[in-house]
Amino acid sequence: MNKKLKKAVIEYGVIGAIIIGLFVSGLHAEVFGFIQRGILATGLMNPDIEEKAELTLSSPAKIGILDFELVNSKGESVNLEKFRGKVIFLNFWATWCPPCIAEMPGIENLYQQVKGEHVEFVMISFDREFEKAKDFRKSKGYDFEIYKATGRIPGAFSSNSLPTTYVIDTKGNLAFTHLGMGNFDTKDFKKFLLDLQ
Repeated sequence: MNKKLKKAVIEYGVIGAIIIGLFVSGLHAEVFGFIQRGILATGLMNPDIEEKAELTLSSPAKIGILDFELVNSKGESVNLEKFRGKVIFLNFWATWCPPCIAEMPGIENLYQQVKGEHVEFVMISFDREFEKAKDFRKSKGYDFEIYKATGRIPGAFSSNSLPTTYVIDTKGNLAFTHLGMGNFDTKDFKKFLLDLQ
């Protein structure tokens, strides 16, 4: 085996071992999330608030949009209807999802800026074990509340993408949908949320 080929085999072997090690250790979501956070910092993934997904009052998808049973990290049952009258930032995520991990610091920053401004953050974990999501939130020091769904998710929120973010206005209308990761920690998005009040 010549030297170049031997060197290439060793390099690819080391890279492969690192990737396998990340998956086995469970750190892959953190590492890939960190890399994707760099992509978010470029502004390429900023949500387009001009292309809002609005549902009219007569839309069948709007019926029961807030009738959604959840449990929070304290074990309390909550129906999304409880937050009617507030702007709801609704995000579906999971600890095993690198794009979800990547957007979390920006969501936390946005939360810190608008909490107490009649905006409710509802971060719904898709982890099979909710304890894992609670441990993740605690380890990162995030203050927003996390939830798990305990019943059927309304059709208005059907998506095959994680993360997915929806914004519901104070009247219960779906005002915004964003599939995939996004940088929500921007002046424009903060203004968009506060203008929905």
